[in-house]
Amino acid sequence: MTDIIDREGVQDLLATRGAQLAEVLPEREYAWAHLPGAVHLPLGSLDRLAGDLLDRTRPVVVYCHDWLCDLSPRAAHRLTRLGFADVHDYGLGKMDWLSADLPYEGEAVLVASGTRRDPVTAGLEDPLEELTERIVADPAGLAVVVDRDDVVQGVIGSRELKGADLTGTAESAMNTGVTTVRPSEQLDDLARRMEGANVDHVVVTRADGTLVGLYGLGDLREPGWESDLG
Repeated sequence: MTDIIDREGVQDLLATRGAQLAEVLPEREYAWAHLPGAVHLPLGSLDRLAGDLLDRTRPVVVYCHDWLCDLSPRAAHRLTRLGFADVHDYGLGKMDWLSADLPYEGEAVLVASGTRRDPVTAGLEDPLEELTERIVADPAGLAVVVDRDDVVQGVIGSRELKGADLTGTAESAMNTGVTTVRPSEQLDDLARRMEGANVDHVVVTRADGTLVGLYGLGDLREPGWESDLG
């Protein structure tokens, strides 16, 4: 049996045991984005390439796209069959890594690259009157409300401030139904959706709901974004 590990397990193996990463997806997907330092070991060429690309004395972590992809468990079992003694399967795959806002290599232009990391934030108990001044002074005109674990609870913008009791707290005025996106999303896809929905800003969060930042169409755009919209 191969060892199925999570993101923290991958990071621990990299930090403490000098693990080597291997992506087993096809070339196009590897070129799009892969974990830093990962070698390309497509499943169909694994038997031929593994001996040249991998060090048998170090742990090997294989991964594919996400938890629905079966290429990494198949590759892990194949490597074990080929005599690699310390093989681990990052079962959740690279989309788990990218959605956690971790570094990557490749040609992908993701939401992470265009996210503003210093939006106005507020705690649930912050006085709304004091927060209002910060919202008005910020170009986005928006505050993200988070709890003590930095999990997004809502947003406050001009719409929420209208008629709000300024003697209350951020929690009393926030919109809890805010839509969020992951840092792993393609930036141009998000921009098109925002244009179509006439939305200026979206909150960017990790899969566990913790805040990454704010993406605004007028704040940060990748070079060539306008031409991409066609």
